[in-house]
Amino acid sequence: MLGCGNLLKGSDIPASFPHKDSLYPDADEWVNPGDSVVIEPGGKVVAGPMHREAGILFHDIDPALARRAKRALDVAGHYARPDIFSLHVDNSPREPVSFSEDRSG
Repeated sequence: MLGCGNLLKGSDIPASFPHKDSLYPDADEWVNPGDSVVIEPGGKVVAGPMHREAGILFHDIDPALARRAKRALDVAGHYARPDIFSLHVDNSPREPVSFSEDRSG
């Protein structure tokens, strides 16, 4: 498993961001500390996590480990059942956020 964490400090947010001064008053504050990591199929952490540090995470991956793990849980193979599962995507335009004064729900 490759976990790619987002590394972001208050100083990385543009000054033009609305309410930046009140939301992120400390430029050295970690908004997201990263935590990128590489984990073998058996669950062993083999690289990282890179916590509060920028860099490149390296690890040699053994494809045989992945093949063995895939045989145990093949989500793209025999578990893919188009006869009983389907995915419907509504791609009509939508607003990402809606606000309502109704507070009953």
